Amino acid sequence: MTPPHRAIILSAGQGSRLLPLTERLPKCLIDLAGRSMLEWQLRALDEMGVAEAVVVTGFHPELVEAELKRVVLAQLRVRTLYNPFYKLADNLASCWMARAELSGPCMILNGDTLFEPAIAGRLLAAPSAPITVTIDRNAEGYDSDDMKVETEGDRLRAIGKTLAAERVNGESIGFLRFEADGAALFVAELERTMRTPEGPKLWYLSAINRLAQSGADVRVASIEGLQWGELDFPADLVQVRALAESWGDSRQSAALASTTA
Repeated sequence: MTPPHRAIILSAGQGSRLLPLTERLPKCLIDLAGRSMLEWQLRALDEMGVAEAVVVTGFHPELVEAELKRVVLAQLRVRTLYNPFYKLADNLASCWMARAELSGPCMILNGDTLFEPAIAGRLLAAPSAPITVTIDRNAEGYDSDDMKVETEGDRLRAIGKTLAAERVNGESIGFLRFEADGAALFVAELERTMRTPEGPKLWYLSAINRLAQSGADVRVASIEGLQWGELDFPADLVQVRALAESWGDSRQSAALASTTA
């Protein structure tokens, strides 16, 4: 397949479950070991050779734009797309706002997921499929806020937070890859859903669930063994900061080794 040339990063929300930390600061700009969540994401995409990122903004867009001016990347071009309805709608509406960007090979990434670059690499290297959803597996089980998945081989059968426990065999980390035909299917489903009364209040993965259950070819790519973390609650902040700090320590060790070699 042609490598995705564009990543859509959904960063419109405030992150109200992290108040008061996010009272005046978008969740994607919370400091994680000297870098914002957004900077970690952009650097990972840049390292994996993605050409362009479109950051969907909403809450305090001027702060996100200022952060993008500060971050210097090797080759990744970054621009923003403002969602004026971020207070009234969930992230399906952000995807709908960005539907013109969902053409050809592309990716969608939740703005609150910290991930090591190898996860993007594994998604890019996954076998060709119209839609590919990254998943992880947890032997300890899943909680009520996890975006759980039911799979059959490498096919996605269902995705959602309320799947019955006996059906669950993994969780989505909120990172998807589309080929041109898959992106077109997804945009068509976004258009259909946004015309329903409940549409603006839905997660975009509900559209992926409907596609999978209607027989569309939606595949999964496992990122088991790789490091990532989602930032939703104050307890998550401890985990993702520790993860970012470990990566920072690794960079410092590598830099020291290169200077003493």
